[in-house]
Amino acid sequence: MRMGSGPAGALWSRSHNSGAAMTDSFEILERLVAFPTISREPNLDLIHYVQSLLESHGIASTLVRSEDGRNANLYATLGPADRPGVMLSGHSDVVPVAGQDWSLPPFSLVERNGRLHGRGTADMKGFVACAVHALLRAAEAPLQIPMHLALSYDEEIGCVGVRRMLDVLETAPTRPAFCIVGEPTELAVATGHKGKIAARAVCTGKEAHSALAPTGLNAIHLAADFIAALRTRQAALAEDGAQDGDYDVPYTTLHAGLISGGVALNIVPNRCQVDFEIRNLQADDTEQILAAIRQDADRIASAARQQAEEADIAIEVVNAYPGLDTAPDAEVVSFVKSLRGSNSTIKVSFGTEGGLFNERLGVPTVICGPGSMAQGHKPDEFVTREQIELCDQMLDRLIERLSA
Repeated sequence: MRMGSGPAGALWSRSHNSGAAMTDSFEILERLVAFPTISREPNLDLIHYVQSLLESHGIASTLVRSEDGRNANLYATLGPADRPGVMLSGHSDVVPVAGQDWSLPPFSLVERNGRLHGRGTADMKGFVACAVHALLRAAEAPLQIPMHLALSYDEEIGCVGVRRMLDVLETAPTRPAFCIVGEPTELAVATGHKGKIAARAVCTGKEAHSALAPTGLNAIHLAADFIAALRTRQAALAEDGAQDGDYDVPYTTLHAGLISGGVALNIVPNRCQVDFEIRNLQADDTEQILAAIRQDADRIASAARQQAEEADIAIEVVNAYPGLDTAPDAEVVSFVKSLRGSNSTIKVSFGTEGGLFNERLGVPTVICGPGSMAQGHKPDEFVTREQIELCDQMLDRLIERLSA
């Protein structure tokens, strides 16, 4: 479906909608930040607020709840239902604030020197506020092509919640033509990100009194040998693996992020757990990488069985999501570049739900949102007022294009 390549005149005026009385993106952002929607915690208060706001403008929405009913995705559509449209995608959850040294209240929106501070302002309630506001404005526009809004939960822990919404969208008679995931890119158009596999290695040894340590098998030592093998694999990927210079780190990475084992200093531990991840370029085969890591684990465990027959390193995949690699000449890229007045594209180091929308639904996707991930996940997180205003302008152009 062709949507053209540039604006066709003056922006559709917001004053045509509901005038000064209309809730704006800043007011919506203030409300969104006030909901402490930390991953794994309920997000229903936020979702019900958005649903009620949409309903007040005559916009129906569908909730797709989590299995336990504590969280929900929201999906809304404006415009002719029998045509593919443009989907604005964002997540409602934020990372924790515990252990961070905030100088401002994290769940209140505070503006200082043009910066809007609060947890999630950059990642990514700033875009969610703009997207909701855009839908309110679009409710009074003569849309010829649909606009969709997709809000998910628990994205920060591995794109967990969106999968239930994808199950529903896979059976829909019409799917979106394009998707814009509004993660913070400072409104640059991003065409790709790496995929991710989160995995766990459980190392089994043999307990013993530490005074007789050689009679046991130290599971922490086993884990240390496994981590050393991971580092060797990482060095090989950096040297001989696929390369993509559009990324800050141009190769696939392996990283051990968590390790736990042992109960007391005077006991040789019989168990140690290592959580590790693979962040892969599209060109690298993650199954082959995992198979090589499993071979390393089997080799280490086999040698350790000379000391204790129960020695083992068992690896399981805990979570995974695909990367995104949209072609630079794809129609979605030129379309969103025209909304931004941009001639260039980037790729981002962090993961998004975009790879799932592309892989599961076949929807061409780019990433473009206000703020910078350099400010995300940090104390006193912020997005600038200017970035929110520029995002509003981009979505004004979108409304105009969908109404032409």
